[in-house]
Amino acid sequence: MSIVKIRQSQIVSTYGPGALVDLPDNAVLVAGLEHWAGNAQLVPEPRLYANLRRRLGLSFLELRSPPVPEREEDLGIGIVAWQFPEWFVAQFEVRTKEFGRSRPLVHRRALVKGRYVGQDTAEKRKRKHWPVVPIRFVQACPNGHVSDINWPRLIHGDGVACGGQLWLDERGTTGDLSELFVRCDGCNRPAVSLQRIQGSIDGRSELGECHGDRPWLGPMARETCADSDGKPHRNKLLIRHASNAYFPVVERAISIPDHDEVVRKAVDAVWDDFLSVAEGPADIKRERKKQRVQQALDGLSDDEVWAECERRQSGGGGFVKGLKEVELDSFLSVPDELGDDRPEGDFYARRLSLEASRKGPLARVARVVLVHRLREVVTQIGFTRFESPALPIDSEVDLGVRLAALALETRWLPAVENRGEGVFLSLDATRVKEWLTRPAVRQRAKAFHPGIQSTSKEPVMLERVEEIYMPYVMLHSLSHLLLTEISLECGYAAASIRERIYVRDGAYGLLLYTGTPDAEGTLGGLVQVGRRIGRHLEAALELGRLCSNDPVCAQHHPDRAHEDRPLHGAACHGCLLIAEPSCERRNELLDRSLVVPTVDLVGAAFFAEGS
Repeated sequence: MSIVKIRQSQIVSTYGPGALVDLPDNAVLVAGLEHWAGNAQLVPEPRLYANLRRRLGLSFLELRSPPVPEREEDLGIGIVAWQFPEWFVAQFEVRTKEFGRSRPLVHRRALVKGRYVGQDTAEKRKRKHWPVVPIRFVQACPNGHVSDINWPRLIHGDGVACGGQLWLDERGTTGDLSELFVRCDGCNRPAVSLQRIQGSIDGRSELGECHGDRPWLGPMARETCADSDGKPHRNKLLIRHASNAYFPVVERAISIPDHDEVVRKAVDAVWDDFLSVAEGPADIKRERKKQRVQQALDGLSDDEVWAECERRQSGGGGFVKGLKEVELDSFLSVPDELGDDRPEGDFYARRLSLEASRKGPLARVARVVLVHRLREVVTQIGFTRFESPALPIDSEVDLGVRLAALALETRWLPAVENRGEGVFLSLDATRVKEWLTRPAVRQRAKAFHPGIQSTSKEPVMLERVEEIYMPYVMLHSLSHLLLTEISLECGYAAASIRERIYVRDGAYGLLLYTGTPDAEGTLGGLVQVGRRIGRHLEAALELGRLCSNDPVCAQHHPDRAHEDRPLHGAACHGCLLIAEPSCERRNELLDRSLVVPTVDLVGAAFFAEGS
């Protein structure tokens, strides 16, 4: 048994259940939640609880932090992982002209005390114990199932293996799959190329059908594997440490006061005695003259109170808001301040006063909120392999897609809480509506439409691309420009700042915030940046006007199939692409020509001079 330390935040992302991990001395597969040992502390976040229960169809669900031993000597506490794969390559080689560099390929059961026993080629009578390393190739399917490749069957077919020694040949120096072959020295069967395994013959993988193995959940956790047509997936060759071996699916929520909940509680206090017979905002205004009603409804408008009264009188349960919608409503409704200014508090924000006669880019900003203190809860829902699930722009992952399970029975999910600070700004909705009517913006929407449709399971109408996706692309691109600019001054590394984009008909905003499991995310730098947001906004826009890769970058169009970047407009590593931990869309849906004029397109910029 070996012990390795990993940060809790990495468990909820990179090294969650089902992840293939290379340790200094072993290759392992992180076990499912039932096999974790120790007391997992409850992570309170009622809004995220309720949201996930509804979407997952569960009557009971909790969020808990990965177990951590209290003392170094508590060896039985922590995250369990199992040895995987079970095939190894011995670390001695035989060089020949015919086969190149050859090394024995052996199963775990053939090892002696973790080593391969074979003859020394220099001293043929002497047997030596050679160290081994895990083979880097396994087989998996898009449903997340993974298993060892049956190497003897791959060489000998469905018949009985001849009992000869298997060898991994490297007939070149690059390590490319085209140079790697597996052969048996006990028969005359031809060697099998790994490039041939990676491909397929007549659309059928040589690795055969997937049997639904889920070794991270236990040896008896096999399930039926099926694609959308109900047929088993064909196994694919998977390189264990490749970037497509594990895509964690996570959900995030900001612990923020729910403005609707505040309204509901206020109305509850005076509903039976005063508001149950109200017939309009005028009645609400009249009832406010009573001291008890005035105290209960303090800080709420007559229209907000009447909307809640009308919902109750009609018997409606109300529309269930998504995670982002609640956050957006709360930011847009912040009065002078929201939350408690306490060191142990979860949320505290103050609205920044903007001059009514402001000019320049700041004139297009409707609201700026300085978030002095916030708490973010991050939880993992499942994972996929080979391809990551499409991310809707409302940030709630479509749980209708098949995700690999973290446990045989989901009663809790791993979660961590991060504390930090941030700055929120929303754009003038009227100006955004006017911008959407420009011909250049509509033309850009047509260019993005095919790419957006290709990543969605459901049909996406062009009208939705124009009304929702175009504001999102513009805000997302602005967010990246701002993040790059302010990271130079706020004291945080760019990779430690995250974004959250909010788009809804009539409301458009973005939140830049820090979030770390320790106190490092609360240094106050982002709040100070927010106080000078006008200067930073101008600098960010100037940063986006010219890219070091222009004119090539500016002249890219999403609908050019030969460039194979259907979710990018004028965007590249020289201008908009940032560290992936900071981006909520994996650096997709970016186009700086929707933010500022570029050398190729002028009429689509939201922050165009004189507009």
